Parts: sequence; structure tokens; C-alpha cells
Amino acid sequence: MAERLLKHALNGEDEPLNSIEVLSAGVSAFAGDPASDNSVRALAKVGIDLNDHRSRKISPQLMEKSDLILAMTEGHLSIMQQLYPEFSGRMKLFGSFHQPQSPEVPDPFGGSLSLYSETRDNLAEFIPAIIQYLKDNNNET
Repeated sequence: MAERLLKHALNGEDEPLNSIEVLSAGVSAFAGDPASDNSVRALAKVGIDLNDHRSRKISPQLMEKSDLILAMTEGHLSIMQQLYPEFSGRMKLFGSFHQPQSPEVPDPFGGSLSLYSETRDNLAEFIPAIIQYLKDNNNET
């Protein structure tokens, strides 16, 4: 959901922001799995199609090509930092730009549609601060 929400928001921005490639990958994902039904439904409610999404697992190649790596939870961030310490400087929590004292977005995995909808709304709330960060740091990303 985070990938599509951020892509959707960036599409409304001017160059170079609307050309930023946004990809998602999971620390526990199985490559090629479709998005969960509740993810698809939660995004459909705001007009974003997730039906063609396929999961991927984080990899050294993906980390290398990424200028900014966003994690939803401290647990996800910690796993990535342990696996890829050389990229730790590029890693941030999704909400850290908006709400530094409580920057986590709980992972709704396996939860109800209302939990996925709540996660969608939390992610959407944090996106303007991420876009502002990208604007302020567009020479670095």
C-alpha cells in the first residue's frame, strides 16, 4: 500500500519528483505473491488499483539502487539494518518525517479490512512530509 500511495502522490508533483521510481519490498515477503485482499480493497476505496502488485523480498541489488529506504516499523528497520548495515544511512521509518516521536506505521498483515484502512490512512497522512523531505533533498535522492 505504501508504494502505491507514495507513487500516486508523487505523480501530482513536478519534475523531478514525479519521475522518482518507488518500489516496495518486504523483509518477510515471498517473491511474486499478490497483494492481500484487504490491501487491494483498502486502496480501491480511495481509487488506487493494487491488483497487479507482486511482492518482492529485499535484496542487496535493490538496496544498492535505492536512495531512500522506508520501513513501516522499528522491527522492519532493525532487520534491514542487520542485513544491510552498509545502507543504514539511507534507511528511515516511514513516519519519521511527520511524527518523529511516534514514527511507526503498524503492519496490518493478516488483519481486518478496517485495520488495513487505518494503515492506509496513516501512510497517507505521512506522505506530504516525505514529499517535502524529497523536495528539500532532491540533490541527494
